[in-house]
Amino acid sequence: MTEGPPGTQLAEDTVSRIAIGVDSRNEELIAFRRRLHAEPELSFKEVATTDALAERLQLAGLIPQILDSGTGLVCEIGSGGPVVALRADIDALAMPDAKTDVTYRSRNEGVAHACGHDVHTAVVLGAGLVLQDLAEVGQLPGRVRLVFEPGEESVPGGAVEVVESGWLNDVAAVYALHCDPKKDVGRVGSRVGPITSASDWLEITLRGPGGHTARPHLTVDLVTVVAHVITTLPSLLSDRLGGHDACRLVFGAVHAGAAANVIPSSAFLTGSVRSRDRQTWERVRGELDAALADALAGSSAQCEVNYVQGVPPVVNDAQAMHTMATAARQLVGTQAVGETEHSWGGDSFGWMTNAAPGAYLRLGTHDPADAERLDLHNSHFDVDERCIAIGAKTLAATAVLGLLAENGRGGRAPERTGGWAGLAEA
Repeated sequence: MTEGPPGTQLAEDTVSRIAIGVDSRNEELIAFRRRLHAEPELSFKEVATTDALAERLQLAGLIPQILDSGTGLVCEIGSGGPVVALRADIDALAMPDAKTDVTYRSRNEGVAHACGHDVHTAVVLGAGLVLQDLAEVGQLPGRVRLVFEPGEESVPGGAVEVVESGWLNDVAAVYALHCDPKKDVGRVGSRVGPITSASDWLEITLRGPGGHTARPHLTVDLVTVVAHVITTLPSLLSDRLGGHDACRLVFGAVHAGAAANVIPSSAFLTGSVRSRDRQTWERVRGELDAALADALAGSSAQCEVNYVQGVPPVVNDAQAMHTMATAARQLVGTQAVGETEHSWGGDSFGWMTNAAPGAYLRLGTHDPADAERLDLHNSHFDVDERCIAIGAKTLAATAVLGLLAENGRGGRAPERTGGWAGLAEA
């Protein structure tokens, strides 16, 4: 369970205002999420999504600013300081939406919100609207910056632009959440330290002379070499990094040859490399070359590697996580919060928790009455939409608690741990 110093509790009036503010907009938030789900957009093409957000925020009297890349936006609520930020990711995945029994099924062929970003967006929008209510009556003790990040599903993600543009420079803490179908609706998961993994992309091209399958000993039997690399490289790399659980290399695509009696002259493999912590992430690239050399020893195959550093792990700051857990207990219930496991998945929010203290909560989305529990990135994935109000209440309360905590510390800005440039050099 998340531990931390005694947290500031929200006043009953503030709790009531947040709960009523979200509940009164529940149908609107569900409709907004369904609108996004029916019109999903790929990374950095989220024009309609950005326009919909900007229109609704302007209607609330706010002034959203679209990011320089053309999609995604930031929006300030309140005045003065300190400042905390709430982040949502707004892009969808390049995959089909196989749901046939809902009115909000994707109308964009081959694009789907199968990772819950439509939920994240509706949640942060809902939290922002309620925080604007509080600001209008003088009950917001600082500023809240809404960050709607584009291109999270790309590498290295739209969070890089957010950080490089300085949107987190004055932020005391940044908060986010992510749909978790492993948890029932009404439950949220907290964890201090790394909660997601670093995620990189790997491409390997192998070459040989090619030849006849009747005489593999006279050439480089490239398909056999590929099979050996696939089966041995993951463990060779993990061993070099400290053990079987240090990293996870999984190949997602392999292409070699086109005929039964021809040994191909080239083969292509691509996959992802995931590591639990920043220290391991910094070592992966160098150790991969050594492990690959071991896997190819004696084969005479030529090798080219294209390694794309993706995103660092999301690392939850202890105090920021404590703030989120406290908020969830007050707004959702004392039994709502439980410890969650580390995930091998990656999230570009890691760039933000590198630039400012932050926390990332797992939001339960599964309807306990549904016997089938589908994972993220599944074409049939959907959520119990009660999770939207739960998420919005939690994030709104988190923002207020975070501001109160910073005011209690005199609004001192936290020390930075470095930004995109520092990590890119690692």
